[in-house]
Order: sequence, then C-alpha cells, then structure tokens
Amino acid sequence: MLLNNTHFRKVKKRTGQAVGDFGLIEAGDRIAVAVSGGKDSYALLHILHQLRRRAPIDYELIAVNVDAGFPGYRKDVLEEYLRDCGYLVHMEQTNCRQIIEEKRRPNSSYCAFCARLRRGVLYDVSDRLGCNKIALGHHLDDFIETLLLNQFYVGTLAAMSPKLLADNGRHTIIRPLVYVEEADIIEFAQQNDFPVIDCGCPQMTQEDQKRQKMKRLIADLYKDNRHLKRSMIRALSNVKPRHLLDQDLVRLSELTQLEP
Repeated sequence: MLLNNTHFRKVKKRTGQAVGDFGLIEAGDRIAVAVSGGKDSYALLHILHQLRRRAPIDYELIAVNVDAGFPGYRKDVLEEYLRDCGYLVHMEQTNCRQIIEEKRRPNSSYCAFCARLRRGVLYDVSDRLGCNKIALGHHLDDFIETLLLNQFYVGTLAAMSPKLLADNGRHTIIRPLVYVEEADIIEFAQQNDFPVIDCGCPQMTQEDQKRQKMKRLIADLYKDNRHLKRSMIRALSNVKPRHLLDQDLVRLSELTQLEP
C-alpha cells in the first residue's frame, strides 16, 4: 500500500517521535482518526497504521469521515479507497451546511462555525464508537501559522496543543503530525497517489486569506533560514515566562523559583 520512500520514512520517524515525546497513544486506546480526504488526514491515518504494526502496545484505529453536506464532495472516492486499504471506516452524514446557512451571524467566520459543528459531530461519533481519543491531521506548518495568526490578529501567544482534553471532558484530542512539515506530507501524498478530494466548501474566508499570508511570510523567511520552522516549533516547548508580559505566568515563575 505504501512505498518505502524517503518521505515515508521521514514522516513516520517524526510522527513516532511526537507520539513518544507527548505520550499521545497508550495501551488500549481506541482512536477515531478524522479523515477528510485531504493529504494531511490520509498521511495521518497511514502513518498511525504503520506505527501500530510494530508498536509494543495494542491500540485501535477507526477512520471517521464527517460529511458537512457541501455539493460535489466525493466521499464515495474516499470511502472506497479506505475500505480497499482494509481500514475500519465510519462515514457520518450531517446537515452542517444547512445549519451554517441558517444560523451563522452576519460577518462571522463561516470556516470557524463549520469547524465547531464538525468537531461536535466528531465527539458524538466517537462516543458511539467507543473511542477515547480523536486524532487530527494538523502538521508543523499549521502549528506555527496558528501561532503567528494569534499574535498578529488576536493578541494572544498561543498555537495548538499536541495533546488536549476536549471540552466535553471525555475525549483527548491528539495531533501526531506536530513535527512533520507540510512539504514532506505533500511529497508523501504524491508519491503514494492518495486520492485527494476537495471538501466542497464554496467559501474563501478571511481566515483562509490570513493563513495564506502567514504561509507566504514563513516561506519568505525560510529562504534565508532553513532552520526557521524547526526553531519556531521548538520555541513552543521552550517558554520563558519571566520574559513575557503575562503577570500570572511571571508570578508563577517567581513562586516556582522560591520553592525549596
């Protein structure tokens, strides 16, 4: 199913490193892998499957697709491919599109509203399937782009977390591709002919445009510093509270230093 090429080995190695560094997968986990038909979710599912084959612990994977109801979304292509690969598959049809069109406030984010609805569906499906974890395909570039977006447009110093307890308190969100650069996923997907499909969303939102600006900014800086992305992702694990302006963090840092 997968070619043993350089990009496969690189993506697998870095995903395995993230799983170990952050304790993303534990014995007995039943993981719902969110698969949209995009390159990132294909890569995530395939790599977790390959890691599972040699893992010293037992865990289960279920490929879960949430159809938001946009016209032209070829979920049949996705389902056929996943079943041919031998994965456990759950396809969930929703009316998210209709809800968005009826309930979205004027000038509010189409994409953010859709994401919240689909995330809620994922929680519900995971409950029904008995899954305790949900794996999402966000990669290294997503992390650092989100960091910059929050700094430039929201005024917060935040990105994503590779492991996070969901708001419902029942599921843990994991992002095993945190160390994997998008360029490697693109090569991996192309070399293995993943049947990538479009989500069918008709909107090019302001958020999309802002993220594209972050991509261009990072790409421009990357020309002069090939270590830029790795440096930025390391920075998220190397926080110096005393050199920030968050007074709660500063006080916590000072208290920690005073403890015997």
